[in-house]
Parts: sequence; structure tokens; C-alpha cells
Amino acid sequence: MPQDLALQTDLSVRMLIAALLGAAIGLEREIHDHPAGMRTHLLVALGSAVFTELSIFAFAGPPAPNGSLATDTSRVAAQIVSGIGFLGAGAILKYGTSIRGLTTAASLWTTAAVGMAAGAGEWVIAGVGTLIVVVSLWPLNALVARLHRPGTRAIKLRLEVGRLEALGDVSRLLAERRVEMAGINSQRIGKGRYEVELELRMPPSARPQDVIGAITAIPDVELIETVTPGE
Repeated sequence: MPQDLALQTDLSVRMLIAALLGAAIGLEREIHDHPAGMRTHLLVALGSAVFTELSIFAFAGPPAPNGSLATDTSRVAAQIVSGIGFLGAGAILKYGTSIRGLTTAASLWTTAAVGMAAGAGEWVIAGVGTLIVVVSLWPLNALVARLHRPGTRAIKLRLEVGRLEALGDVSRLLAERRVEMAGINSQRIGKGRYEVELELRMPPSARPQDVIGAITAIPDVELIETVTPGE
């Protein structure tokens, strides 16, 4: 009985560590208003740790007379890797055509690995993995933003279009003016009407008002809102 209590205590500590590390990763996503935040990442890490613990301790049976194991205890943990793909796909689809969900999906996938490491008792691996993920999501993201062409300015546009073909006209116009389209998100708001969000990076040679004027001059394109980050 004391030995069993010691084991249960050890497994509970592993679960707690997994939950804390998952929450640490999710905190960055929460701060930047992503749908998969602290709670989602905490639960992914915790669930992965529990499944890993069960695969190690709950299904391990005595070896057969020939020395082979009755079951493969790694099967449960192996399913975590494929199963977490459903959450990742949901995070990507949440943004429609936007690619922002890819980073959140990757963080969920990696959080599952952190939870598995904690569940297996590999706390150093779990801690280092968490640190690397947090750095890649936050400081590294800021570094990447600094690497963009100097003098570029970011603006966001909300448009209403009457036909999806108009997006092709917008894309060609931006390419001609050397304006980078950093992100796009669209949703249907009515019959034959769509709302489109564009994230643009303007080179020094482009005047925002001229670009916006050219976009709204395209047939079936109407400007709803212009947002300049930091204002």
C-alpha cells in the first residue's frame, strides 16, 4: 500500500507539471487573443500526460512464458500524436483562409509532446520543450517582425465584396504596387456578399491612401474599416 501511494503521488506530480507547462504555453496564445488559449493547452498537456501514464503503468502485464509482453504499452501514447490532429485542424479552420491558425495548431501538437514527456517522468525534456515553444511564439515572433523590410508599415482593411473574383483583382493590384499581403480572412455575410479582412505591409514607396483608393475603385469592393496597428 505505501508503495502504491508513493507511485500515485509521483504520477499526480507529473500531471500537475504537465498542466503548468501547458498553461505556460497557452498564456502566450491567450495574450494575443487566439481561441486556443491557456485552458485548451493546459488540457492538451494534462490529457497527454494521463494517457502516457496509463500506457506505462495501467496496461503493463506480466510477460508470457516465452518472454514476450502480452500487450504493447506504447499503443495508447502513440494514438496521442494522431489524435491531437483534430484539435490542430479545428484551430486552422477557425480562421477560414487565414494561415494564422497554423501556429496555434503547431503549439497544440507540441504541447501534447510536452505533456507526454511530463507523463513519462522526463521533466527536463518537458521543461526545455516548453521554454523553446514559448520563445518561438513570443520573442522569436518579434524578431521575425523586425526582419521585414525596413520602412514597411502594416495596415488592416475590412472590405465587403459582391463577388469573390474581386479578390483576384485586389491581389493583382497589390502585386503591381509591391504591397505584401500578410494575411487574408473571408466569410460570407449574405447572398452574394462577403466580408474580407486583409493584413497588408506597405513599402515606403506606397502611400496607404492611394492603395486604399485603388482598391475601393474596383467594382463590387467597398471599404468598411481601416486599422493601423498601434493606433
